Amino acid sequence: MSIALTTPRRVAIIGGGPAGLMAAETVRAAGHVVDLYEAKGSPGRKFLIAGKGGLNLTHSDPRDVFVSRYRERAEAVGGWLADFDADALRAWALAFGVETYVGSSGRVFPVDRKAAPLLRGWVRRLKEQGVRVHVQHRWTGWDAAGALCFQTPEGATTVTADAVVFALGGGSWPELGSDGAWVSPMTARGIDIAPLKPANCGFDIGWTPYFSERQAGAPLKPVVAHWTDLQGQPRALQGECVITATGIEGSLIYALSADLRDSLARDGRVALQLDLLPGQTEAQVLEKLQKPRQGRSFGEFLRRQLGLGGVKSALLFEVLGREAGQLPQDRIAHALKRLPLALQAPRPIDEVISTAGGVRLEAMDAQLMLHARPGTFCAGEMLDWEAPTGGYLLTACYASGLRAGRGVVAWLAQA
Repeated sequence: MSIALTTPRRVAIIGGGPAGLMAAETVRAAGHVVDLYEAKGSPGRKFLIAGKGGLNLTHSDPRDVFVSRYRERAEAVGGWLADFDADALRAWALAFGVETYVGSSGRVFPVDRKAAPLLRGWVRRLKEQGVRVHVQHRWTGWDAAGALCFQTPEGATTVTADAVVFALGGGSWPELGSDGAWVSPMTARGIDIAPLKPANCGFDIGWTPYFSERQAGAPLKPVVAHWTDLQGQPRALQGECVITATGIEGSLIYALSADLRDSLARDGRVALQLDLLPGQTEAQVLEKLQKPRQGRSFGEFLRRQLGLGGVKSALLFEVLGREAGQLPQDRIAHALKRLPLALQAPRPIDEVISTAGGVRLEAMDAQLMLHARPGTFCAGEMLDWEAPTGGYLLTACYASGLRAGRGVVAWLAQA
């Protein structure tokens, strides 16, 4: 079947995540007819999954620190945030009756820590405002005449519109619709796309079976990660991470994963070191190691003298070997403060929290309209930017959706 949308100023929003919903809200508020197309059975599936961890909406960082989280794209994303920042997002949520609070880490959550009430209220309001939501419509490309092609349970259909906003997500949540399938049809039409790659990801290390079987799932906390960024500057960050069956992941690793990933790609190797005893200096550690063991095993000696046990002790043995206790004490002390981990590769895209890469910002104007396709805008995670976890991803998705929606309104006013 074929649906011909001939009414002037009809806008198609493709993708029902936060960026798409925000674009739909913005365009509809300007009085245009809005049809939102979602590949899954309901909008906001990934948003709901994020809510299982408490729905980290945004972050309380000062503005300059917040913007710096977007790395190479800080200037561009900072422009979006000038229109819609963390405070604006909190105020927007409050309009739905959703109060927020700042947690101990600086992250911002709804008081009830739930995503469903906010999403339900948002979708309900959009429908009441006249946004028409079409679920189970998977975009597959354009036909020869430039119409939008969709696959639906009833078969293939085509749609025409006066303007389009794509908000199709990255490639890291295929079961929720963010599968990166849009890359191929867009690339075929000459749209400049940076290859998708893992972001906020864990890394493979290649543990021995003995260590992996016994320690997978064990938290490492607190530790300090030491690494060198892409500009060759030494960096350090304290936090928590988790041993996995294949390597290491968790909030600390996610925060530096972009540097680690890109260093691996550029150099074929990367140096990550963990300080297992952040509350003690290397000199203090060495002094304690020099005390008599009094017949105790090395593991028991570490526990009594340094408070090192469990997974941290096991990790030391994993890296230094089972004869670690026979090594020179200064070498052991240094390892406890700078334990080297040889990262092999980031985890596959379909296992990670988000993706880097996507539609290059250079392929778009400041309003997120494609140079190659006037009237076609893109927003959200499908754009070529990245950020760590902590609310930065979600905030920028909202802000880019607003920017694209405003871009549509401005372009239609001139068209």
